[in-house]
Amino acid sequence: MSSTTEQSPAAAGGRRKDPDRRERIARAAITVVAERGVEKLTHRAVAAAAGVPLGSTTYYFATLDDLLASALKQASDDDVAQLRAWEAKLAGRTDIDLAAEFTELVLHYLGPERTRTEVEHQLYIAALHRPALCHVSQEWDAALAQLFAQHTGPETGRVLSAVFCGLLLQGIVRESAPSRDEIEMIFRKVLDPAENG
Repeated sequence: MSSTTEQSPAAAGGRRKDPDRRERIARAAITVVAERGVEKLTHRAVAAAAGVPLGSTTYYFATLDDLLASALKQASDDDVAQLRAWEAKLAGRTDIDLAAEFTELVLHYLGPERTRTEVEHQLYIAALHRPALCHVSQEWDAALAQLFAQHTGPETGRVLSAVFCGLLLQGIVRESAPSRDEIEMIFRKVLDPAENG
């Protein structure tokens, strides 16, 4: 029997036929936010971007807050995975200049990755008015602090996470990004107490 209606993903092996649909929808939500902003996110726009029936988006994500939370979680997971790959390249090295490495990382996020950085901040800031998103934002913060602490210890890791996020936010709202020297000076003050004064 044929039907034009959307079947439940759990029915008739639908989940097996398209096991990545939920993630694809979440990634499509990120794309829509990039193109239109958080306030213009709709199930219909996400369905079109994901190439799925409208019923799929509402099946997996009953509300827009559910959809935004999933998009934020996906953006967080992607970001943490990228940062873990960056950290893995530093592991085992004895010649690391952390201030210089963090500076390059910030410039990368504000240069080649600027568009993604802007979208991630839109999703993160959406938690201000949507309590359902707060726990995802907090988990993202904790993951960053833990990752940065690999080379510095827990307290400095939390400080570095805050500084890193602050520099990215400044960089995307200012007309021009902070200079390399400005960024590196900030990280050196955090990493070397003798520099503070």
